[in-house]
Amino acid sequence: MSSSNADIIAQLRKEILPLLGFRSNIGNSSLDAGLGLLKYSFPNALFPTGAMHEFLSKGLEGKTATAGFIAGILSSLMQNNGVSVWVGPSQTIFPPALKAFGIDPDKIIFITLKREKDILWAMEEALKCGGLSAVVSELKEVSFTASRRFQLAVEQSGVTGFILRYNANNINTNACIARWRVAPIPGVSYNDLPGIGFPRWNIDLIKIRNGKPGNWQLEWAAGKFRHINKVAAAQHEQRKKTA
Repeated sequence: MSSSNADIIAQLRKEILPLLGFRSNIGNSSLDAGLGLLKYSFPNALFPTGAMHEFLSKGLEGKTATAGFIAGILSSLMQNNGVSVWVGPSQTIFPPALKAFGIDPDKIIFITLKREKDILWAMEEALKCGGLSAVVSELKEVSFTASRRFQLAVEQSGVTGFILRYNANNINTNACIARWRVAPIPGVSYNDLPGIGFPRWNIDLIKIRNGKPGNWQLEWAAGKFRHINKVAAAQHEQRKKTA
């Protein structure tokens, strides 16, 4: 392919992606760097902001792990004193624990609503608020119509939306540009120190519009994501040196 043709294709991609619900995430380079190989599954190797992401989880452990992974993403999205909203039927997040992900607890507005139709309404209204960094909603079910309204809202406001679906009965088609499944991985201690180790996840990117699905294992350490396989390799080299 000639360089001129490659340039034309690259320009077309830049023009088409915004029409498909993707926005450039300028100002979140730290998130892209921390995601490592995972970022290459996204169009232009940029985490899609101003778009809707759906997360599937099973069991309380899966829900907790997913919330932790989302918190890691929020820590980059909320740089420069950003504020986010978290809507759900009960407040299961322990606010002080957000400090482990570099988030000031007072920068998250928690809204507790029992009825799912009220959660859907609050989610849509929050997504329209351009001053927010992100909106997270805990929902069991979401229709295509509702997800389409969410996607249209974020395309106008630039807010990034996350739907955390806990024990969903119907894994239906919706308008979210990405579908994830997150499961916890047991932590390991470092240098024989006691404790449960850093948070670790098995990440399945089940679908991504105009991207490449995949599977990765990540952990949260030193204020960022890092791939476990690289950590294991570094530990192996360190043990060889000290043996």
